[in-house]
Amino acid sequence: MFDIEKIRADFPILNEPIRGKKLVYLDNAASTQKPQVVIDAEKYFYEHQYANIHRGVHYLSQIGTDLYEGVRKQIQLFINAKHEYEIIYTKGTTNAINLVAYTFGRKFINKGDEIVITEMEHHSNIVPWQILCEEKKCILKVIPMQEDGSILLEDARKIITPKTKLVSTFYVSNALGTINPVKELIRIAHENDAKILLDAAQAIQHYPIDVQELDVDFLVFSGHKIYGPTGTGILYAKEQLLNQMPPYEGGGDMIKTVSFEKTVYNDLPFKFEAGTPNIAGCIALGTAIKYVQDLGIKNIMKYEAELFKYATKKLKAIEGLKIYGTSKNKSCVISFLLEGIHPYDVGVILDNSGIAIRTGHHCAQPVMDHYHIPGTCRASFAFYNTKEEVDVLVTSILKAKKMLS
Repeated sequence: MFDIEKIRADFPILNEPIRGKKLVYLDNAASTQKPQVVIDAEKYFYEHQYANIHRGVHYLSQIGTDLYEGVRKQIQLFINAKHEYEIIYTKGTTNAINLVAYTFGRKFINKGDEIVITEMEHHSNIVPWQILCEEKKCILKVIPMQEDGSILLEDARKIITPKTKLVSTFYVSNALGTINPVKELIRIAHENDAKILLDAAQAIQHYPIDVQELDVDFLVFSGHKIYGPTGTGILYAKEQLLNQMPPYEGGGDMIKTVSFEKTVYNDLPFKFEAGTPNIAGCIALGTAIKYVQDLGIKNIMKYEAELFKYATKKLKAIEGLKIYGTSKNKSCVISFLLEGIHPYDVGVILDNSGIAIRTGHHCAQPVMDHYHIPGTCRASFAFYNTKEEVDVLVTSILKAKKMLS
């Protein structure tokens, strides 16, 4: 039984009044809210268990180390990685993609080689590759998007060639909600001896992910998108690749020995984790993932699919409202515009009604350029949202339309 009222009670911020109204939080693609157990886990660690990890023989250091490394094991099982040392802690998706660009990219990608992305990528999956291409004189190629916000596999097969060294693409689009045909893209990449990175920032909280079944080379996601703390994230990569890649940063914990003549790097995963990490955040990330697992990812999928279908039908019925991103395979994101009205103006009126949506280009300016628009209003849903909140959204959009038309 998916008890929505019980679930909502787990999230204290949902009772927070906004401008005198009940909060309707529909900005989940930007970041999700945190259940009380996650807030408590971070607080408890600081109050009762805090010490630096990996370095101390004293009790608190050992407790912190066990908790921190226990979450690594938990995440290994959550995404079905083969080894727990294939799980690298990062600050988030952006940091993880930059790590791969800096290490794999600088070692294995050379002048004339090709990197392939899609037209719908988040800026964090565009800019690192542009920087690498400028430095290494390699070539960035783009799989075009269709008007419905999808890509064609025929285009992917033409653009991914034996010159391709890496394909880097989203699992779910943050701007349009499109679900990429990731299994087919992985197959095409591997047929051309290319590696592939999946940005799962918008997928990890909605769908089960099995990295061994997918046979993906790299997978990245952010903790704050799966109901965990900000400043936490994960890079999964196959053991062989991690062993071949040089360190990303130098400093403590990523070394075995240091002398002025030579430094010997640490074993996996510590080779890529220099300095004191966000210990409390990573421990609380484990609590967030357990919360999702206890609800059941299949239960979440079923509930969110029903809510998304309801919201899409309701918004489509508004005259003058256009939805951008109408692919058959979509996740819990609806980007829209009201005819003749700037998205920012709609966002301000909705905010006055206590409704949090996102307006703008959503860090995906090429998508907006494709449609020749300045941006969109984006409502994005999580398992704690309700049909009643969708109705409030619709009422407020109609109010905005009347005021601004």
